[in-house]
Amino acid sequence: MRLLATLFLSAMVPTLALADVKPHPLFSDHGVLQRGVTIPVWGTAEAGEKVTVTLKGKATTTAEVTADDKGNWKAELPKAEAGIGYTLTVAGKNTIEFKNVAVGDVWICSGQSNMEWKLNQLSIDEQGKKVAANATNPRIRLFDVPNRPLPTPQTTFPVTKTGGMWLECKPETVINFSAVGYFFGRDIEKSQDIPVGLIASDWGGTPAEAWTSREGLNVPGLEMYVERIDATLKANADPKLVDAKYQEDLAKWKEAAEKAKADGKTVPRAPQKPGPGGVTQNSPTALYNGMIASLKPYAFKGAIWYQGESNAGQAKTYRTLFPAMISDWRKQWGNDFPFYLVQLAPFRADGSEKVSYAELRDAQLFATKKLKNVGIAIITDVGNETDIHPQNKEPVGTRLALAARALTYGETIEYSGPEYKEMKVEGDKVVVSFTHVGRGLKVDGETLTGFTVCGEDKVFHPATAKIAGDTIVLSCEKVTKPIAVRFGWVNFAKPTLNFFNRNGLPAVPFRTDDFPLTTK
Repeated sequence: MRLLATLFLSAMVPTLALADVKPHPLFSDHGVLQRGVTIPVWGTAEAGEKVTVTLKGKATTTAEVTADDKGNWKAELPKAEAGIGYTLTVAGKNTIEFKNVAVGDVWICSGQSNMEWKLNQLSIDEQGKKVAANATNPRIRLFDVPNRPLPTPQTTFPVTKTGGMWLECKPETVINFSAVGYFFGRDIEKSQDIPVGLIASDWGGTPAEAWTSREGLNVPGLEMYVERIDATLKANADPKLVDAKYQEDLAKWKEAAEKAKADGKTVPRAPQKPGPGGVTQNSPTALYNGMIASLKPYAFKGAIWYQGESNAGQAKTYRTLFPAMISDWRKQWGNDFPFYLVQLAPFRADGSEKVSYAELRDAQLFATKKLKNVGIAIITDVGNETDIHPQNKEPVGTRLALAARALTYGETIEYSGPEYKEMKVEGDKVVVSFTHVGRGLKVDGETLTGFTVCGEDKVFHPATAKIAGDTIVLSCEKVTKPIAVRFGWVNFAKPTLNFFNRNGLPAVPFRTDDFPLTTK
């Protein structure tokens, strides 16, 4: 009889588990819900099961729904006031209660390694450890999305030891969180006096096409990405063949690595282990599928983005790709939320005097002109010629926050350095005027650097630049009839660019011409 009872209970376990109400993992203790909008809460349950969602805090609100025939449900709670100490309860045949929930502004922090770079990686003078030691703040909450490249859009993600859960901002939690994300969130929390939730969805060395949906890439000029992912999925339809090919590549790499070590040469990069369908983190759509789609339809305020290094050398395509990615995310959520990006830091890349990074920066700036509600943080003064991961991340987060404070929250503050407005040719000189002059134009040093001019031959030469009120006057002995101006048009400027406004913000690199790009 005991054996029969055991068998009966074992047979019942799957049924009981299926009946359990299970909210999406974005809902947990210490979570942050978006203020000022209807709050979607969703998950799974038994088909036809009634689910009641209650948010209790400054007021109590409730929503009731019924799971559909596949067991999916979504409730919508009314707008809630900013604050901490809320309790979120989800009840069906079982009841789940999430405590220490906050209502405030939620920001997605995405991109590649410079967004992913954590406080514990800021090693100069132990900056990261010092910042983390003083970062205890119950009004800032942190969430890391697990890294997953996948061939199809996902609705959820696993909860792991390092990701997939909300954590309150404390020294032991923030030390392993995005440095740029933290500095941004810290400044928003302080300036707006509200709780802030930061969702980090980032992965080093990844291109923008990996963060864009198939639908978003299905536009003129980006067809090759759709063709590439289709070819990848077709070629890797048999998982056994995929693994066999990977093992073969791995064996060849090990042999090459041993030989390189013996010869005192650089060890080649190991082959990437493909995920399902043969996709990797660099495959078109793969990170959108695994790390962005799985956030829908969570309500959030806006997004910050630091990426572009992996697309340097493809500036012409990025002028289409990057706005397409932003538009794609907005379409997926159904609103034109604020989007703030970081322009690439100075770095030698393929050579300090080359222009692959300059052209990519120009493509990033182009997105802010093409799309509404898109801002940019300029960091020409915090790059490192030999390190693609410059250590000084605080100005990056702070300048992103300045843009958000001005453009999203309506503060009357200067949020940008001087930005090109127009040029006028006066004889052999050029007079350049700017927006975002702030308290006035400033040179950090004795002589302005980084300006070049060209004549009809389109050959650019260094120009002498002088501040005249709110303008810059340029001249060059080699160019008597100037037709175009460029500023900061190199990967890494030597000497360092030193044009600012008196608010301490660096000027935006620019070009006045539309000559063909060298990187396509």
